[in-house]
Amino acid sequence: MAFADFPEQKQAVDLLQRSLRRGRLGHAYLFSGQHLPQLEALARTLAKTLNCQQPIRAEVGADGGVPPAIDCCDVCSVCRKIDAQNHGDVHRARPESKMRLITIDQMREIMHEVHLKPNEAEYKVAIIEAADRLNTQAANSFLKTLEEPPAKSILILLTTEPQRILETITSRCLRLHFAADPGRLVGASQTAWLQEFGAVAVGQKSLMSRYLLLDTLLGKLTGLKESIEKALAARSPLEQYDDVEPALREKWEEELAASVVAEYRLQRTELLVALQWWLRDIWLVTQSVGGDLLTFPDIPGAREVAGRITPDQAMENLAIMERTHRLLYTNVQEALALEVGLLKLNL
Repeated sequence: MAFADFPEQKQAVDLLQRSLRRGRLGHAYLFSGQHLPQLEALARTLAKTLNCQQPIRAEVGADGGVPPAIDCCDVCSVCRKIDAQNHGDVHRARPESKMRLITIDQMREIMHEVHLKPNEAEYKVAIIEAADRLNTQAANSFLKTLEEPPAKSILILLTTEPQRILETITSRCLRLHFAADPGRLVGASQTAWLQEFGAVAVGQKSLMSRYLLLDTLLGKLTGLKESIEKALAARSPLEQYDDVEPALREKWEEELAASVVAEYRLQRTELLVALQWWLRDIWLVTQSVGGDLLTFPDIPGAREVAGRITPDQAMENLAIMERTHRLLYTNVQEALALEVGLLKLNL
């Protein structure tokens, strides 16, 4: 994707492109928003723009020179490599430990890479996904690089929870907030699942119907995990190289398992956020508000559920989902956390 593909983020993108035009890009950015995959796509787009072979350029350059790049072509070999996450000068770190934290070893590795000279690009780029998951040691080790970054390097931190990041880190970054447009961000598969969920929710308010809702949610999550395992396994070097040393094979197996867990948790969050927006629709309807403000006006169930609960109960549903999100960050068993949350919902 190019910057032109984010019209709903025009304000923040304009600020970035203004810096590109003036040649005053910051050395470290904190991208915050409600949808981590979109933040990742924006970070990759910035990396592509800085290194694109055929970029979209500004109308004029400074002092009559070559106009600066303000967007990527999204089709050249560099852009394709960055999108495929196999470009030698674009690195990333994401939560992959058992505690779902970004560890000091991960940060040391990425900082080592950033300090090396570029292999084939003009800029080295490091993308720290879910930067709020940096453990204390990793965050502190990262500070020196933030204070004294190497030339021709850009550090991009991504988070949906900026309040959880150390102030010593946020104060060293330029912050850009990208507002979410849930109607645009929810995919077709999530919309189809919400339609199924809403149809079940319309049923009688009984314990059995609650467990039917739980089965609907757990079934969707099981399908998500299976598809993620299949997709990541196909891209793993384990599928490309048969004759490797046992130690290297073990390392690849651990990396694959960690990547599956990280991607699954990311997509699980997206699914639950979509459910939360549907519950928000219910709350709006209880307030006699609707029309263009509803995120999913065509999904069944919202008006029926809103007709049998109070606005306070609808607001309580949103608080329950918030607590469920936080509980899933802990070591509580996933099925138990979701069961507790769904049984408490006012439907």
